Amino acid sequence: MPWQTLLNRRDRLPADPDLGEGFAALLQQLGNVTPFELAVAGGRLMATPGLAFLVGYQAALRMLWPSAPASLGALCATEQRSLRPADMQTRLNGLRLSGRKDFVTAGDAADWLLVAARSEQADDDPRLSLAVVYPDEPGVRVEKLPAIPLMPDISHGRLFLDNALCELLAGDGWDAYVKPFRTLEDIYVLSAMTAWLYGVGQECAWPQSLPLRLLALIAGCAEVSRQPPGNPAGHVLLGGLFAQFDALKAEVNQALADGPPEWAAMWTRDQAVMDLAAGARGKRLVKALAAF
Repeated sequence: MPWQTLLNRRDRLPADPDLGEGFAALLQQLGNVTPFELAVAGGRLMATPGLAFLVGYQAALRMLWPSAPASLGALCATEQRSLRPADMQTRLNGLRLSGRKDFVTAGDAADWLLVAARSEQADDDPRLSLAVVYPDEPGVRVEKLPAIPLMPDISHGRLFLDNALCELLAGDGWDAYVKPFRTLEDIYVLSAMTAWLYGVGQECAWPQSLPLRLLALIAGCAEVSRQPPGNPAGHVLLGGLFAQFDALKAEVNQALADGPPEWAAMWTRDQAVMDLAAGARGKRLVKALAAF
């Protein structure tokens, strides 16, 4: 991570209601960057916490699929609020997909979609494969869902697949993709959101100690990003980073309350996104600690 880029940066990109165009503008500004650099430098440049979240999500996708196109993408896994393979009904038959995914982050704006689908033979245990589809192909339809109160600037979609032609990614869909993505998303979203807060602190001249501790938290994220997502030691370190982030909440909220009201309003509205995966993350931490 070229830290001087983050330390010297003072600009911010305007919010673009077209998420795809906004992400393209960000990539044009950043140039060729690693996923961690995308999360941190990109999160710092975003106009809202929701857009910073989206940048972290895109960085995690690029760790999952390093050859991903240079455009907005989405992972399509959840069905009926569940990620369990046994609960999924979307099916892969040869190179054809049929089924439905209920809640896809920025799905209506994505240029490519990674779809988790059941692929086992009859009477075998549930098995997942991960396939790539493109929204403009026959049999692929994305329905934009109504905005929700949390991060209303980030859209969500429902994906319908009707015998859609796909490309398969190598490896088991659960072990190589869906399961590790939970950890990757935690790391890169934390990196992006902390960088967004650091940028607000720069602009609002927060007391020096707070931005420095946010910067140290980002440095910790850099180390955890180098750990394999299945590494128990990485999960312990990640647990420490979230504990550090939680310990800063009261001070961050007070600093925001003392500054321009628009920043405080956005963070008050959207900060709960950091707690959505807390239950699963806590279980991974308990399991990782037990390994030692």
